Amino acid sequence: MIHYHLNGKFYSEAEHNISVNNRSFRYGDGFFETIKVLNSSICLKDLHFDRIVKSLDILQFELPKHFSFTKLQEQIIELAKRNNHHQLGRIRLTFYRNDGGLYDAISLQPNILIQSFTLNESVNTLNENGLVIDVYPTAQKSCDIFSNIKSNNYLQYAMAALWAKEKKVNDALLLNCNNNIADSTIANVFLIKDSVIKTPHLCNGCVDGVMRTHIINSLQQHKINVIETEITIDDLLASDEVFLTNAIKGINWVRCFRDKIYSNFQTQKIYKIINEAHS
Repeated sequence: MIHYHLNGKFYSEAEHNISVNNRSFRYGDGFFETIKVLNSSICLKDLHFDRIVKSLDILQFELPKHFSFTKLQEQIIELAKRNNHHQLGRIRLTFYRNDGGLYDAISLQPNILIQSFTLNESVNTLNENGLVIDVYPTAQKSCDIFSNIKSNNYLQYAMAALWAKEKKVNDALLLNCNNNIADSTIANVFLIKDSVIKTPHLCNGCVDGVMRTHIINSLQQHKINVIETEITIDDLLASDEVFLTNAIKGINWVRCFRDKIYSNFQTQKIYKIINEAHS
C-alpha cells in the first residue's frame, strides 16, 4: 500500500485529505519541490532546502514554530521507506496555503504534502539515445520574481508537455516575453559552443533549478567557465552540444533540435564531473 505524508501524519493513498477549498487547486497558491532519494539519502539536500526557504519567503509563507528541516528530512526518508522507494525514488514536496479567503489568504501558514514515487535505474546513467526537442510556440514565460519558483500554477509547462507529446518530441522549450529561451517543461537548458558553456540567466524567466546550480558550482570548481546569459533560438541552432538538467535525471543529452544534430563529447565529460561532485 502506498502512503503519503501530510502535516505531520502518514495516510494511505486511499485516504483523501484535500479540501474542495484548497487554495492550490483554486489559485495555484503554493510551490513544489522535486527531490531524488538514493540509498535512504536526499540528493543535493542543502540546495533543495535553500530553494524551499527562498520560495517560502517570496510567497510570504509563515512556517509554524515547530517546523524544522531536520524533521522534514526524517519524514521524507520515513515515507520513502514505507513505500519501498528509499533505495531509488522521487519525492514531491508540495507547499500550499491553508484554506480560506478569496484571493487574499486568511492564513499564511503552509500545508506540507510529501509523496514518493518509484524511479527507473536509467535515471542514474547518461541517456544513450539523445532527446529530440522543439520550441513551444503558443505561450511565453514572464520574467518576474515568481518565474524562478516551481509554482503550483504550472499551466504553461503542462500545455507545452501536451504539445510535445502531440508533436512526438521528447521535450519542449519555453520562450520568455523577449523571445529568448527560458527553460523546458521539466528542465533547465545548457548549450556548448566552441567549449564555451552557456545557460539562460535567471532574469530570463527560467526556474532556479537545483541541478542547474549544482552544475554551475561544480564546473566553476573545475575552473570551467559557465556563462549565464540570454540565449536565442539562433544560439541553439549554432551550438555544438545541448543538454537539459533536472534534479532527478541530472543531465539529459539532446541529440536533435529541428534539423540540427548535436554531438555529446563534452556533455559526457561534464556528466562525469557532476557525478563525482554528487557522490
